[in-house]
Amino acid sequence: MKRVVLMVVLAMALPLAAFASDVDFTNTGGTLTGSSAGLTLTGSALTVVDGIGGLGIVSGADLGGLAFTTGALTSGNLTTGATFAAGGSFTITGNGTGGIPTGVIFSGTFSGPVSWTEVTTPGPNGSIYYVLTGAVSGTWYTGATVNGATTQITFSAGKSGFTGSVTLGSGDTIITTTVPEPGTLGLLGTGLVGLAGLSGKMVRVKLKA
Repeated sequence: MKRVVLMVVLAMALPLAAFASDVDFTNTGGTLTGSSAGLTLTGSALTVVDGIGGLGIVSGADLGGLAFTTGALTSGNLTTGATFAAGGSFTITGNGTGGIPTGVIFSGTFSGPVSWTEVTTPGPNGSIYYVLTGAVSGTWYTGATVNGATTQITFSAGKSGFTGSVTLGSGDTIITTTVPEPGTLGLLGTGLVGLAGLSGKMVRVKLKA
């Protein structure tokens, strides 16, 4: 009986285990502007896309773009560190280079508070750096729902710190997508359930004998 139960569980878990996949986006350049109303990034280019559509790593000077806006300031300040509300928008686009999809790849919003943190250790020549981190949710270009995306972006503000506008140093966004169940895995799962039922029936027949 235990064997039958284990086979049923395996049959159910096999398809589910294959659905999740991570795509890593690296972006550089662009300008971040901000006030108590929120932060806005424009003009940032994708330079590395890893794991989309089975392409592996695709790199280049301009593979597309990444832009976002956050919700309003909820605590702290833009100079020494702050927290912004969920909401706003978060969009990743591709331009077809190297097989990357053309148009909107991901469209969503910040699903939780956005952290704006001053790096305590000064960078080269005394430059002050800030790191923006947040969770993102939305829709993948295939129509799949995305709930497991995170972004971390570093900005260099020079010696004066953030004064309302700053250029992007580097950014990394990891998106975990869920894809529809492949038909073959579904059939495999069904087959395993059938085998489990057959095994159970054979056991009962032997016991009767």
